[in-house]
Amino acid sequence: MKDRKQFYIGGNWVTPAGNGSIAVHCPTDGSLLARIPEGNDEDADAAVRAAYAAFDSWAATPVVERAGYLTRIQAGLSARAEETAETISLEMGMPLKLSKLIQVGSPIAIFGFYASVLADFPFEKRVGNSLVLCEPVGVVVAITPWNYPLHQISAKVAAALAAGCTVVLKPSEVAPFDAFILAEVIHEAGLPAGVFNLVTGYGQVVGEALVSHPQANMVSFTGSTRTGIRVSQVGSATVKRVALELGGKSAAIILNDADFPRAVKGVVNNCYINSGQTCTAHTRMLVPKERYEESAKIATEISNAYRTGDPTAPETTLGPLASGMQLERVRSYIRKGIAEGAELLCGGLEIPDNVNPGGYYVAPTVFGRVDPNSTIAQEEIFGPVLSIITYDNEDDAVRIANGTPYGLSGGVWSGSEEHAQNIARRMRTGQVDINGGTFNMHAPFGGYKQSGNGRELGTYGLQEFLEYKAMQFRPVPKQTNSR
Repeated sequence: MKDRKQFYIGGNWVTPAGNGSIAVHCPTDGSLLARIPEGNDEDADAAVRAAYAAFDSWAATPVVERAGYLTRIQAGLSARAEETAETISLEMGMPLKLSKLIQVGSPIAIFGFYASVLADFPFEKRVGNSLVLCEPVGVVVAITPWNYPLHQISAKVAAALAAGCTVVLKPSEVAPFDAFILAEVIHEAGLPAGVFNLVTGYGQVVGEALVSHPQANMVSFTGSTRTGIRVSQVGSATVKRVALELGGKSAAIILNDADFPRAVKGVVNNCYINSGQTCTAHTRMLVPKERYEESAKIATEISNAYRTGDPTAPETTLGPLASGMQLERVRSYIRKGIAEGAELLCGGLEIPDNVNPGGYYVAPTVFGRVDPNSTIAQEEIFGPVLSIITYDNEDDAVRIANGTPYGLSGGVWSGSEEHAQNIARRMRTGQVDINGGTFNMHAPFGGYKQSGNGRELGTYGLQEFLEYKAMQFRPVPKQTNSR
């Protein structure tokens, strides 16, 4: 992988204002992958000014032309799908076969979806004596994470461009190289200069400068709740619109009438996808007290069947964590779980067998008899760590599921869809999977409580980047000829 030494600003690859760089390490063995530029305030200012200068023209571009650009970007990503999947697996550790399907397949589909949405989206609507217009919010700052790097970028950038907004993207410095590929694809697609801009750097410097910039109208942020609070605070000084997709501590409730082998397997697999580095991961498995032993046995057997290793190896089903910092974070939570008395059923602190000891690996870990108020049941771990919690009755299960500061996702398993839906309606969370229901790109994605505000994906994601203008009309009196 080659070093990146330039930013994409105003339709050109430009030399950064500063001369610093950021090292990006390979999670498989801890080696240096390559370096990216360390941006500063000047770089942030240049990117926002370029987006601001391009806004009026892009906002006035007919929707059919905007759709054409999105379609060309989709085609460009498709042409580089293999390269992009390999890049993402190298920079953040997801097994390559899953990267091809999820990390790259999803962004390609998202750009295509928003191109198609523009064909019949109602940007104008008559309401009584008013004409209601949907207009782009303006310059959008998109700050994205490392766990699903290109997916999160695409969910913001494609929707914002479709709405008529211009964009400044700051990807995570942990997994940034896919963003540079996207910038190259966008350039090849001929998107007008300044409509999309890319800068990299640390959040405390470039992120703060972007969020506080007076010419930026909106910030769309995905990341930790703690950082999201800071984004809200900084953005409020200029009354920006701020959309936040933050942390999660999702519960999967397995009801007594569920098919337990199927349900437990579904929850474990959901918890471990992307090595547990998924904000919607069902990391709390809630089971009836009398079914604990059965559930624990199944969960342990499934966890022990996972093959931890190099993400490029075809037999690998669980790759490394994305960074050394994330490795220490997950290990610290495992220590807390043990110290607070949870039953360690499998996994733990030992380095998995047959992996590079310099890599950022954690074995798939299951804790049993977890206190719902304990640290590992309340805080987001972001690693392959499952907590099994028992409940007395269904009211108790709902109380436990809702008993964290988060509300991003959840699940219900039952032999009856109606029964599951009744419980799901009581869960305070942005989405609920019924009996393992799969992710739907056309549905709204976002959370309740400290999991954030606003929605991404579907037409709901497009609406996040729109302002509403009402023009009221009064009939013009007919003129009469007078002599």
